[in-house]
Amino acid sequence: MYDKMITMLKGFYFFAFGLLLLTVSSCAQNKFVPFNDKNISYEGRVAFSNDAAELMWTGTAVKINFNGTTVSGRFKEADTGNYYNIIIDSKVISKIHFDTALKTYVLVEGLSNGNHTLELFKRTEWDKGKTFFFGFEVDSKTTLLSPTEKPTRKIEFFGNSITCGYATEDYTNDLHVGFFENGYDAYAAITARHFNAQAHYTAKSGIGITISWFPLVMHEMYGRLNPTDANSKWDFSLFTPDVVVINLLQNDYWLLNMPEHEEFKRNFGTKAPDSSYVIGAYENFVQMVRQKYPQAQIVCMLGNMNITERGSAWPGYVQSAVQHLQDKRISTFFVPYKETPGHPKTKEQQQLAEALIKYIDANINW
Repeated sequence: MYDKMITMLKGFYFFAFGLLLLTVSSCAQNKFVPFNDKNISYEGRVAFSNDAAELMWTGTAVKINFNGTTVSGRFKEADTGNYYNIIIDSKVISKIHFDTALKTYVLVEGLSNGNHTLELFKRTEWDKGKTFFFGFEVDSKTTLLSPTEKPTRKIEFFGNSITCGYATEDYTNDLHVGFFENGYDAYAAITARHFNAQAHYTAKSGIGITISWFPLVMHEMYGRLNPTDANSKWDFSLFTPDVVVINLLQNDYWLLNMPEHEEFKRNFGTKAPDSSYVIGAYENFVQMVRQKYPQAQIVCMLGNMNITERGSAWPGYVQSAVQHLQDKRISTFFVPYKETPGHPKTKEQQQLAEALIKYIDANINW
């Protein structure tokens, strides 16, 4: 009996030792590609520390070209509300989100042998916290290839929840939950892909020109790299758009009729500002954008929520501001109210994109 137990223990030992060697051998064959590798490209306003790339804004993206079948990535979240599209060979294959602990995640596996592209696109906005991206992990048979040359066209969107894709996939409650938000299917990203343009989405749900649902307005946020840090400055020379689309004021439209709201009281006391104040504030922001981008063609857009419903005075405010600027490279574009409650859903975002694409085709030479 004793000899039999010894034999069994020896067998288990050699099995365990063999398994350990196999695991160590497998790990040894994997290669770690750090976030700052020359073959990794980024899109959007991305911050870089010594250890990781920090992804915050809607639509920030990480891209690689590779020859192989499997790619993993190392990530850590400041929160757990962010979601990303995994895009392989220009096709969205899945949605993923990460933990607050540093972990390695399989992003894709089982691909056919050959060359492929992988993109991680941030569906959610910066109020869901930062994502720290440390790098990719690949096996010994996988080779990273040189990045694809970036498109020559560039477009930037300054916007609110419509641009962010707020609740695009929530067909019941219109909730501000990361799971239902999808900036990839918002009109702005659809438009950028249609024109094969590099794109920045400088946007936040709830933000306005004169007032927001929180203590931050667009002229304070638009110049930041880290949108939560007033001392974090974006270098505008890093991205010079050919076209700028400004789709704001929806939150001003709501909040200027809510004297009981905390932000109304903080900004205006007990009396709402008149139309000349709104027009002047909008004009000032457009001028700020023009100063950053002297050559850009700027589209001052409204739609497709109830700011453009019949009888609304707000399209007239935008027209007045633009007319006063007397800049031939600034135009207006208004999309009618979608006539449904809540934020635009996937189909309505597509319709909004189609309208903007048609407008750009007819009026913008780039």
